[in-house]
Amino acid sequence: MSDLFTMTWEKITEEKFKKMLSKMPIFHRHMTEVTATQKAESNAKERSSRTVEEEDLMRAMFSEVPMQFYSLMIKLLDDVGFNYKKYNLPNKNGSSVK
Repeated sequence: MSDLFTMTWEKITEEKFKKMLSKMPIFHRHMTEVTATQKAESNAKERSSRTVEEEDLMRAMFSEVPMQFYSLMIKLLDDVGFNYKKYNLPNKNGSSVK
C-alpha cells in the first residue's frame, strides 16, 4: 500500500485506513485504496498541507464512495474507530451524517 502514498500521512490515520481496507471485501479493496488515497491527498494539498489528516480521508470517503456502499463504509469506519461524525460530512443525498 505504501507505494500509493505520495504524501506523509498521520500515523494513526494511515493505520486505521489500512485496517479498514483489510476488513473490506477483496473486490472493493484496491479501488477504495486508490480512489480514497488520491482524494485524501488532494484534500490535504487543497489545505496547503504536506500531511494527510483524518479529516482529509473522511472527506474523501464521503465524496468518493458510491451510495450503495454507504452502509458498509459506515460500519467499517465505526469498526476501526474513525470519528467521522465530528466533521459534519454530508452524505450523497445532501443531509449530514449523524
